[in-house]
Amino acid sequence: MPPTRPHDGAAPAEQDRPDAAGGAADGTRWLLLVYRVPSEPTRLRAGVWRKLKGLGAIYLQNSVAALPVITPGGERALRTLRKEITDMGGTAHLLGCDVMAGEADVLAAFEAARNDEYDEIVDKCADFQAQLRKEYAASHFTYAELEENDEDLTKLRNWYAKVRARDVFGASRARSTLEALDACERALEEYAARVYAEEGESR
Repeated sequence: MPPTRPHDGAAPAEQDRPDAAGGAADGTRWLLLVYRVPSEPTRLRAGVWRKLKGLGAIYLQNSVAALPVITPGGERALRTLRKEITDMGGTAHLLGCDVMAGEADVLAAFEAARNDEYDEIVDKCADFQAQLRKEYAASHFTYAELEENDEDLTKLRNWYAKVRARDVFGASRARSTLEALDACERALEEYAARVYAEEGESR
């Protein structure tokens, strides 16, 4: 029988992270990528945007993206992206800098971006719970259904782990998102118990 995995793909516990209390240390340094890509084909610009979003960078204005220096692997990834931009015929400059004024606004924008990602995960958790309710309503208690739902939850936990890794300042909705995932885990365990019981009765 396919076992469920209580915390497959989960990020480290909040208390294990040095930044879990939230907020940034004074004098946060940032990596700033200032770039321009050819206007055509448009997929080039979209590709750069997707990579920056995946890193957790925020846009200060068009084609000016900022990322905390302490982001794991951030500098290496931005150096690679800079080369890709120049290789496609664009221009790009990577700077390391301090915010002389307005740092609170930059930090707020970074936290808002992470909270938006956490909200997406919470929405998907609600969808996951709704799907389990449908399984009950339709009396779908098979190992195939259990495995499919288990895979869906693993994807959600892996998604959370990626967001948490780039959430270097500990955004406010990280904990509630983890709680939503844990609720999904408990619901899946209950569903698994029902599957085991139903499969046992059919033998």
